[in-house]
Amino acid sequence: MSESRRYSESIHIAADPATVYATVSDITRTGEWSPICRDCWWDEGDGPRVGAWFTGLNVTAEREWKTRSQVTVADEGRSFGWSVGPGYVLWTYTIVEAEQGSRLTESWEFTPAGQAYFVEKYGDEASAQMREREAAAHSGIPVTLAAIKRVIES
Repeated sequence: MSESRRYSESIHIAADPATVYATVSDITRTGEWSPICRDCWWDEGDGPRVGAWFTGLNVTAEREWKTRSQVTVADEGRSFGWSVGPGYVLWTYTIVEAEQGSRLTESWEFTPAGQAYFVEKYGDEASAQMREREAAAHSGIPVTLAAIKRVIES
């Protein structure tokens, strides 16, 4: 488990990069587009800057849990990302100006540290748990991107 597990997809949005960035970096709106994260809030009244912390409430049919994340990238109009754990899973939105709008890419990376944590936490069930998280990223990212597009373009 020395390699990261990664996945990303992109979508065209009919809006300028500043608008797309302002939307995706407002983590308090995540529940509008995420299939799993129902609510996010800034810890201690913080905001979208590198080093800021936020908490997310995730809900699936099987369980409900909170995560604590730290912003790792806040490059206005270009990229916004955070680390869950921190250091276990990295999520990043990258925005590139495109014809008549922007190209938004959402990336997911399950780091070696995150995988090691799963081995420690889940033991013999770690591989199944990791496959479940990877499948959730593969199915959730296109749903999330389509929802962000709807939110911004409506």
